[in-house]
Amino acid sequence: MRKEYDFSEAKPNPYAKRLKRQVTIRLDTRTIEYCQTLARDIEIPYQTLINLYLRECAATRKKLALRWKPAA
Repeated sequence: MRKEYDFSEAKPNPYAKRLKRQVTIRLDTRTIEYCQTLARDIEIPYQTLINLYLRECAATRKKLALRWKPAA
């Protein structure tokens, strides 16, 4: 390795906006197990499967049929 590197002509990463961001999300055990099973069947990591599904939902603007009752 060199002691110093010259980055004066370096270009910004064109994919920087597409990088993933780590977040914490709480999922119930049955949901995780279901996703792990599906992911194992198609041989991809389950986190990737969850990301692909959520990306598809966002792209198609899918909405849940859900009635949420806040705690009183």
